[in-house]
Amino acid sequence: MLQYKRILLKLSGESLMGSKQYGIDENRLNDYARQISEIAGMGIQVAIVIGGGNIFRGLSGTAQGVDRVKGDQMGMLATVINSLALSSALEREGVKARVFTATRMEPIGHYYSKEEAIESLQKGEIAIVSGGTGNPFFTTDTASALRGVELETDVMLKGTRVDGIYTADPEKDPTAVKFDEITYDEVYRRGLKIMDLTATALAKDNQLPIIVFDMDTVGNLKRVLSGEKIGTLVHN
Repeated sequence: MLQYKRILLKLSGESLMGSKQYGIDENRLNDYARQISEIAGMGIQVAIVIGGGNIFRGLSGTAQGVDRVKGDQMGMLATVINSLALSSALEREGVKARVFTATRMEPIGHYYSKEEAIESLQKGEIAIVSGGTGNPFFTTDTASALRGVELETDVMLKGTRVDGIYTADPEKDPTAVKFDEITYDEVYRRGLKIMDLTATALAKDNQLPIIVFDMDTVGNLKRVLSGEKIGTLVHN
């Protein structure tokens, strides 16, 4: 029994590095494409936002002396590169994917609009929305929450390398305890760094549930959508 009809899948740019130190690991990219094509074949409408941290992070650039606005714009372009790579991998799997960009850059991608992206989803295409929000000072997490709300998705799935939300960073604190579910208000109270506060507030105000799960374990995406209790559900 599928739990959702239309989803927003947020993918980490850093996860695309796989075993590499920089750029795109082809094996990880193809794993993602196979998992996404599998759920698309089940009739689920899939919109995707992917980060760009495997290529360039705006805040890292700022620390190196790059102007913040220009650094964020460079990060936006990194998300476009990742989106093009993912669309190519999906098409190799036999799935039609369309890349949308938050700022105009035809013919690289289609300029994003809610109507065209929803039309693409309804036709069974994967809608990959790149370029963040198109504005500096906003993360791709915020872009994911924004697109999830705009595209009227049932849930936002945040694929990470960790299998959910913990009381502390489980990679640093072995005593950290995992939450099966948690409210947005508790996320605020505990100061948990799931994603930035702008994204969390946007999801909370628009009642968009979020599931944080381990995307790097092959098969987890289908398990989440089939209702298995993996990851952590964030809700009002």
